[in-house]
Amino acid sequence: MKTTETGARKGASLRPSKLGSKRQGSSGRLARANDRALFLMIVPAIIMYAVFYLYPTLSNLRYAFSEWDGLQEAKFIGTKNFTRALTNDDIFYKVLGNNIEFTGLVVIFQTGLSLLFAIFLLKNTRTSVALRTLYFFPTIISSVSVAMVWQFLYEPNLGPINTFLNSVGLDFLALNWLGSETVTLRAIAFTQVWFHTGQMMVVYIAGLQQIPQELYEAAEVDGASRWQQFKSVTWPMALPTTAVVMAYTTIQSFRAFDLVYAMTQGGPNNSSSILVTLIYLTAFNELRFGYAATQSIYLVIFILALTALQRRILRTRY
Repeated sequence: MKTTETGARKGASLRPSKLGSKRQGSSGRLARANDRALFLMIVPAIIMYAVFYLYPTLSNLRYAFSEWDGLQEAKFIGTKNFTRALTNDDIFYKVLGNNIEFTGLVVIFQTGLSLLFAIFLLKNTRTSVALRTLYFFPTIISSVSVAMVWQFLYEPNLGPINTFLNSVGLDFLALNWLGSETVTLRAIAFTQVWFHTGQMMVVYIAGLQQIPQELYEAAEVDGASRWQQFKSVTWPMALPTTAVVMAYTTIQSFRAFDLVYAMTQGGPNNSSSILVTLIYLTAFNELRFGYAATQSIYLVIFILALTALQRRILRTRY
């Protein structure tokens, strides 16, 4: 009897452990199945990333060290393309100077105007919301459409800008906006600022709304004027947002191919050309794809250097 009772107790003690092991096994299989399902969900994104980003990037690096016209087999030439761009290409330096000037104008004016508009339209009144929508509207228009509109506005003979200036006696200000080597780049920069200021204004509004109102109330108690409140509260608290705005605006300015090409195609005499238009013309007009790949690598380096410099300057202030 004792043996029977002992066996029964052992059997009873073994049953729960077997049941627990079965539950653990089923939960483990379920977890592995979930992991496989999650992996299968990200496979399309990995494939698209590899096909449309990773492979072109690696191919660009390979062609940068080659001479290739897009038709014959690429010929490896080492670092000749890189040294040529830095030592024996005046057009590259001219276009780089254009890009720096274009970026500087756009960053300064677009950042300043977007911050100004954000301050005045910060309150959620009906008028502010309507004006925000109006200022943001150009952002949703295609770049080519914007270019065509401003081509018409800048037209020297029948364009509304020169027509208005002539009608009010300011003939000396009526210029050939897109045909003058000294004015064209600045005219396109103005168009770029008009195009994207509303977009950056929305970013600033989101940042300014995070500033605690207690800071402004304390400043008012201390007798601070609006300008003093801006210098002591608004600007320091808005510096992180400013870093984002400036970085994004810099990248936009270096990538403004569609706007520049649609308005002037880089002319006259490369006076309005920036690096992205030069890369396009080098590749598809001159069929020097290897050299264009090298120029695109320098473009990435310049963007990284400028954004890092901006970030470092602004970080020292907040």
